[in-house]
Amino acid sequence: MDPSLTEVLQFDEHQLRTRLAFFRIGEEELDRLAAMRPLMEEATAQIVSLFYEHLLSQPETRDFLDDPVLVDRLQAKQTAYFLQLFEGRVDLAYVENRFRVGAAHERLGVPPRWYIGAFDRYLGLVRERLIGRGVAGAELVADLAAVERIMHFDAALAIDAYVAGHLATHARNQAALRELASPVIRVHDRVLLLPLVGTIDSFRAQQVMESALLGVSEEQARVLILDIAGVAVVDTQVADHLLKTTAALRLLGAKTILTGISPQVARTIVELGVDLKTLHTRNKLSDGLELALSLVGREITDKERGS
Repeated sequence: MDPSLTEVLQFDEHQLRTRLAFFRIGEEELDRLAAMRPLMEEATAQIVSLFYEHLLSQPETRDFLDDPVLVDRLQAKQTAYFLQLFEGRVDLAYVENRFRVGAAHERLGVPPRWYIGAFDRYLGLVRERLIGRGVAGAELVADLAAVERIMHFDAALAIDAYVAGHLATHARNQAALRELASPVIRVHDRVLLLPLVGTIDSFRAQQVMESALLGVSEEQARVLILDIAGVAVVDTQVADHLLKTTAALRLLGAKTILTGISPQVARTIVELGVDLKTLHTRNKLSDGLELALSLVGREITDKERGS
């Protein structure tokens, strides 16, 4: 069972009390909102209709509402959402519902600026109904304050969900990029290959180490082949990263074979005085694969010779 958004965002009863206090929403405000519900039930259909009329009149928000079926479904949900404002009760179930609204808008790709702008229009429509009912003075001011506070409270929850959704999406994208940048390939039982291409900076080196350690741990591998044929420049820093990765893998019980060493890279390593005695080296990947298989008790045989 997937965790709720309140669990994901670590929003508990203490957080709820703190947030309500910050927005100055107490029993008086909740009682006022509950007292407004009969009026709002009568006005809901018109308010929701005018709200979507506004959204559809603006090109920035109309682009997200180009499906009439989707609009009808959203209007139905908007009615339930709107009336919940005037239940006079704010608990974790209420917060979960608001988080889901924000998360849904984030998945649709609606930028927060348009969401907040639409919220302002919503608040304006409610304000017009309250003013139009004939109540004035201190009572009107208190009622307006209660509505504004609960709606700002709602907007803040939605933005929390927006931010969390955006960060989660960013993390997934980064993980995908890391996997593409440092793919660990299983070439045989307990033998892995990690081909490196491009520039190896400190950040990329960290990705390489994480990918190597995770791959070896998950596959219970005994040998990892690091192929650097696609790395254009090997300097002291890159060599140091390779040695650190080798040391970390050794702690997991895996040996490292470095392949794809070009003559230029070999010369550079010698000139830099880098000691690569802690890992096996081979010029060609095929030679590295043959060595890896021998280290796990396997060998490559000629098919015709073996038949």
